[in-house]
Amino acid sequence: MYRTSDSYAQSDPSGQRRVTDLYAITNAQIVTSPGSDAFTGTILIKNGLISAVGKNVTIPKGAQVIKGDSLFIYPGFIDMGSQSGVKKPEEVKHPENLDPSNPPNEIAGISPESSVLDYWKAHEETMEWRKSGFTMVQLLPQGQMLPGNTALVILGDQSSNNIIRENTGLYAQFETHRGLYPGTTLGIMAKFRELYKNAELQSTHESQYGSDQDGIRRPELDHSLSAFYPVINKESPIIFRTEQALEIRRAIKLQEELGFGLTLFNVKETADLDAILKESSANLILSLDLPEDKAFKQDMEGATEEAKTSHKRVEEAYKKALSQAGQLEKADIKFAFTTYGVKKQEVLKNIQKMIENGLSTDAALEALTSTPARMLNIDKYSGSIASGKMANLVISDAPIFSKDAFIHYVMADGYLYEFDADKSKNGVKDADKIAGKWSYTSETPGGESQGEIRFEKKGENLTGEIDVDNPNGGGTITRELENISFDGKNLSFSFSIQVQGEELTVNTKGLVEGDKFDGSISIRDMGTYSLKAEKRPSTTF
Repeated sequence: MYRTSDSYAQSDPSGQRRVTDLYAITNAQIVTSPGSDAFTGTILIKNGLISAVGKNVTIPKGAQVIKGDSLFIYPGFIDMGSQSGVKKPEEVKHPENLDPSNPPNEIAGISPESSVLDYWKAHEETMEWRKSGFTMVQLLPQGQMLPGNTALVILGDQSSNNIIRENTGLYAQFETHRGLYPGTTLGIMAKFRELYKNAELQSTHESQYGSDQDGIRRPELDHSLSAFYPVINKESPIIFRTEQALEIRRAIKLQEELGFGLTLFNVKETADLDAILKESSANLILSLDLPEDKAFKQDMEGATEEAKTSHKRVEEAYKKALSQAGQLEKADIKFAFTTYGVKKQEVLKNIQKMIENGLSTDAALEALTSTPARMLNIDKYSGSIASGKMANLVISDAPIFSKDAFIHYVMADGYLYEFDADKSKNGVKDADKIAGKWSYTSETPGGESQGEIRFEKKGENLTGEIDVDNPNGGGTITRELENISFDGKNLSFSFSIQVQGEELTVNTKGLVEGDKFDGSISIRDMGTYSLKAEKRPSTTF
């Protein structure tokens, strides 16, 4: 579709190595920051930094030229919270004499001294978020009440040191083991106060020990308490996952009592909280995980009054979720976005829905670029396009939030990644051969599993869904199929499942012969297992 110069054609489009550290993207529509008008110009990149940007940039000899005709360039997106590629720590075994009213911190889900970087590797799973425009990600540790410190990484070359900043915040949740203290939301709040106050006391004791004051005993350091020091010293915030309004109020109450910097994370409900949010000065991170509209589209003709009333509540909640970002913009409340819990292919679609329901395109871009850069205190070198800043760019073939836009290139840390528009869609040949219902049997970590896969032809492409055993118990669940590809012989697709709060991607591939499929399923860090399926005679749903 859009081709580059001969020099680029000889480079590695995967971005895994650099043929040169000098790029020039010419004749593109450049949006340097949210609210600024696009202009036709050139961006010069050298050694991973933006060397020059403007209408009359001199291109030095030896530069790798990328013709940007008809392309639009934006600052790279920043994801304010993801657990992609982050492993869950091994569960600590309970001792036989465990006192449930006073369990050890590690059993109670309290490990603030841990770092998410101890459980993360630059897996391709994380790097896949480049396709949605993200160039930097704040990683979140997995766990319960206080699982540890977050970190900021860049989605550049996997062989590079991609760590931008350690300890960008201390992650907290209203989540804990039932049957063990703190056990309840109010118990978590009480335990949080206790830990914070004890950390302040320990910090004071440390500063006094060795001073001119007599009689001060040597402090016995508690690493869990020491982990609060950056928060106490206002060097990093508490990042509290607060999806609902009541959780927001409780986190702000703790902030008012203790005085720490607060980031409200993965927020899904802000109704009637405008005044509280402004007064608290907390950073606000909105969820991009919007509710599904299946119930909203449901035909209620002939339904009972009770069902119609319930359906109306669902409609109102759906509309409120879509218009929430626009309402915050009207109230002049700044926010950023997180991909926590959302599928890659839904990111731009969900932002488009927000725009259709009142959010401006400038505010949407701001929530992906300059606002998260400011929140992370990296706006001196990220969040906009300017000379001297990091070469993190999103390059699309139409205005980024238009429905027909496709992200054709992403540059992260000066590494260029190209995505083929044709390959981004379902690669499907002979869709009729696959469309219909398939009965399958698979081997899984939990034993043999049986279910149904349903493919539906839409145009020349396929959509689908699969019924799988609920890994958390309670019958079966239906999951949407993604990345369906069929070349007439080889079939592949993927779907996601939630296992104990962790989202796992299941990749499936194999060979189709007649009405039979012989393949495998693979789950990262869990292994590869067989899957066999047979198509039923009827192809109707």
